[in-house]
Amino acid sequence: MKKVQLIIMVVLWVVLIFAADSFAQRGRRWQDNSGWDSSNQPSSGRIYNPATVETVDGTVVTVDNISQGGGMFYGIHLVVRTQSEDLSVHLGPAWYLDAQGVQIAPNDVITITGSRVTLDGQPALIASEMKKGDTAVKLRDQNGFPLWSGRRGSGPRGGCCNWQ
Repeated sequence: MKKVQLIIMVVLWVVLIFAADSFAQRGRRWQDNSGWDSSNQPSSGRIYNPATVETVDGTVVTVDNISQGGGMFYGIHLVVRTQSEDLSVHLGPAWYLDAQGVQIAPNDVITITGSRVTLDGQPALIASEMKKGDTAVKLRDQNGFPLWSGRRGSGPRGGCCNWQ
């Protein structure tokens, strides 16, 4: 009888250990998933390169909302016309920009600082800072980590959504 109880206890411990490990991995995967869309878009958080940071001035051509996963939250994507090109710009989650009191619309003149990358074969900028008039909004730190992300404790929502 004691042998059966011992086997049952060992089996339960093994199941609990695997379950805990599974939940822990899900949590890490959620925090590390910083892409716009996990289906086919590269994770902009992982491709942000401090060595390719530049600042561009331009006029907003379009403002698009890009849904993450189930569509509960969306990120802001811009096309900005500079003197030399129309550039795709990834800002961050709409709720974060709204919390900063920033509204962006076509024809706004803005300055964007960020990492120049290639997404879907096209040049893009993963923004770390955006300036519109006298208002400046920091979006990422010098390494490209989102300021709204809970990983560093700096986000107002504690990391619920790791938009890039």
